[in-house]
Amino acid sequence: MAVRQGSGPAARAAAVGALCALAVLHPSPAAAVPAEPESACAAGTGPYQRELEDHLGRPVDGVQSPADCSAVRAFQHANGVAPADGYAGLATYRTMLVVTARPDPNAAGDCPVREHRVTCVDMDRQLLWVQRGSRVVFPPVPIRTGRDYEETRPGWHEVYWRSKDHVSTLYDAPMPYAQFFDGGQALHGTPDSLYGSSGSAGCVNLAEPDAERLWDLLTEGDAVFVWGTKPGTED
Repeated sequence: MAVRQGSGPAARAAAVGALCALAVLHPSPAAAVPAEPESACAAGTGPYQRELEDHLGRPVDGVQSPADCSAVRAFQHANGVAPADGYAGLATYRTMLVVTARPDPNAAGDCPVREHRVTCVDMDRQLLWVQRGSRVVFPPVPIRTGRDYEETRPGWHEVYWRSKDHVSTLYDAPMPYAQFFDGGQALHGTPDSLYGSSGSAGCVNLAEPDAERLWDLLTEGDAVFVWGTKPGTED
């Protein structure tokens, strides 16, 4: 014979307890905390507005719009530019040059093609890459070359000395992963921003992670070719 379920206080308490257990094990989706939406994009017109508009397929009028701002901010997010605020500033523009150059940095043929490795230093676009023959073995990265009166010297050079934990005797400044190629001028990392000053004292500055990767690739005797003019310096 079937036993009827009790209806007294103990039974009701057991039923409520079971429902609570189910609620803990299976929380309602409505209880999840929604992600905080990104704030509206409100950056003004930047100095490289036209260049970014053209690159991103936006109408090229040089005037920031909400849609322009959102497109620039999406580009910044995708390429690690901080802050990702939608402003078409120097760091975003320089990142755009790197992205544009990646498929074929030597499309203009400015860096001589040789059978051996050549480190290409393009002062016009402030880019560095390494090629062996026509094959790029170190993709383009942003750099900072010498300022007025302390310009990086153009032409052919070669790495003649490497000093991994170098400190400048002139400026008492760290020069990690230094690879000297002409007098006191070197390829080396810097903890500073590559975009925040008029230029180096003649060296080719790289972000430290890029300088470390370049250190792992090159060796003494490797060729370095420098050409062009750093934007903002005299010819």
